[in-house]
Amino acid sequence: MNEPRKSDGPIVPTKSPNKAGQPAAEVAEGRGSTEGNTGEQNALRTQRRVGAPSALDRVRQVARRDKNVRFTALFHHITIDRLRAAFLSLEKRAAPGIDGVTWEQYRAGLEENLRALHERLHRGAYRAKASRRVFIPKPDGRQRPLGIAALEDKIVQRAVVEVLNAIYEVDFLGFSYGFRPTRSQHQALDALAVAFLRNKVNWVLDADVRGFFDAIDHGWLMKFLEHRIADRRVLRLIQKWLSAGVLHDGTWSAGAVGTPQGATISPLLANVYLHYVFDLWIQQWRSRHAQGAVSVVRFADDFIVGFQRESDARRFLAELRERLRKFSLELHPDKTRLIRFGAFAALNRQERGEGKPETFDFLGFTHICGRTRDRRFLLLRHTIARRMRATLHAVKAALMKRRHDPVPAQGRWLGSVVRGYFAYYAVPTNSEKLAAFRTQVLRAWLHALRRRSQRDQTTWERVSHLADRWIPRARVQHPWPNERFDVRTRGRSPVR
Repeated sequence: MNEPRKSDGPIVPTKSPNKAGQPAAEVAEGRGSTEGNTGEQNALRTQRRVGAPSALDRVRQVARRDKNVRFTALFHHITIDRLRAAFLSLEKRAAPGIDGVTWEQYRAGLEENLRALHERLHRGAYRAKASRRVFIPKPDGRQRPLGIAALEDKIVQRAVVEVLNAIYEVDFLGFSYGFRPTRSQHQALDALAVAFLRNKVNWVLDADVRGFFDAIDHGWLMKFLEHRIADRRVLRLIQKWLSAGVLHDGTWSAGAVGTPQGATISPLLANVYLHYVFDLWIQQWRSRHAQGAVSVVRFADDFIVGFQRESDARRFLAELRERLRKFSLELHPDKTRLIRFGAFAALNRQERGEGKPETFDFLGFTHICGRTRDRRFLLLRHTIARRMRATLHAVKAALMKRRHDPVPAQGRWLGSVVRGYFAYYAVPTNSEKLAAFRTQVLRAWLHALRRRSQRDQTTWERVSHLADRWIPRARVQHPWPNERFDVRTRGRSPVR
């Protein structure tokens, strides 16, 4: 069923080094949980006290036991049941692709549609459709290209992702957080905060790969996938999606490089690409070349690397540029900076007459060097100013469209918006920004109510009374990073 992997790739996963002084934030991380990826087929027919492992559980066990195995039989895991589960997990109101088929339309004949799709997949008649290109505004005023896949492509991609996760969730390293089952942005933020608290960090590399999703080299990506996957049908399926291209304003363009942002398969492919290009490489680099401690947290193509020594930081940045260049990638010149940061940054910059320590942005928060009342180092995390402005601008525009709705309806909607905002940004040290956001939302509500009529006499006191009923007050909802990090990683094995 499985065969040993050939050593024809640019870098082969090796046993992670047991280097003394490995960052605590990563030792406790391990390789991450693989919950939520279990399959449902091939269970034993007889009942037992101990349930039989699913087919994907066995794939996961083999992947964990042998890091060099190549899986030759994966395609049969794409069953009708798995396709059905993939369809039901899709966003019902998502925009359709170039086929124009919506979720509700497909559901009308679901079982027949799934049987036909399954039959086409297994006899090789399935054809991937081009993605529909759309653009969405970014907080900095630019536009982000998204590729909207056809509905059946989404279904198959989601099913394939579930199968491949059984392998790659075993392989991926502990400091990789982006778009992984049971992992989140706040877990990445917690790990980063713990690194500053417990590890020796004096320099920070704030890095971003320029146009990463559009620059992925298909040739290299397929080679990386072949390290673990020897099932030619799965590989051909992925190649079909990569080659399907995009359709924009009626014009089709071939997909020579890149994978569309928005496609269900893209996050996994991106993680596989960076696993071989970046993760395994930095794991080896800090073991072989670093003179001091090195900490790293990666979320998709955004990553933060902390260094104890400036010499390590500068050498790493130079070698990272060369490493990425080999795989058709480059660091964004405007979004990549090496800054002095950490417990001693303020003192060191003051001695040089350089003012306050620089800050960096990561996952929606500006990270700032602060102090507690007893003058100990404290990592401050504030909502990125431009992100808050963009959200407030969207809220104001939506309120103006809803200004003639009944006030209770406005209050319920606005309350849901503020609760969703606080659910992400209500972290310790961010209370002032939360209160400022709530105040600006109330001012926007007052403005919208006054615009309902030239004679409207709504006062600030009236809006404050409405806010007490509908709008939640600003309060911290997340625990301190080290507390949640310790609870989540307690009992985990270290990175081997």
